[in-house]
Amino acid sequence: MTDTKPPWWRKLLNWAMPKAKYAAASAVATGVDYTVYMLLVNKVLAPVPSNVIAYSAGMIINFLLQKRFVFELRRSVKKAFFFAALVSLGGLLLSSAIIYGLSLQPFFNEHQALTKLIATGLVFFYNFYLKRYVFEGRFAG
Repeated sequence: MTDTKPPWWRKLLNWAMPKAKYAAASAVATGVDYTVYMLLVNKVLAPVPSNVIAYSAGMIINFLLQKRFVFELRRSVKKAFFFAALVSLGGLLLSSAIIYGLSLQPFFNEHQALTKLIATGLVFFYNFYLKRYVFEGRFAG
């Protein structure tokens, strides 16, 4: 009798690949966000309107990449986009709260790159699992 259970490395690969695809899509979207912001800020628009446009562009790119390469769409595109936008807004609020809370500590206040990295890392999993639910209707896996 043969063992049909996949080896440990296959389980790890099955767990890690969707997150790696998600991270790659997010990196592209973040690049778009920062590029648009830098092109607009103080040259065309003030910082806040520049950020709104840049963040929105990044969110749309992120949605399109996730729809095409990361998740299997199991609901209408309109519904998925609406819920993905809500998740993104929640991620923005959550990361801002983490940065605010960590910045109350002198060490993190002086090391904002580390603070931002921690917030981004924590929010990555929030975004991944909630967006998986938005696209595929499931959390686990």
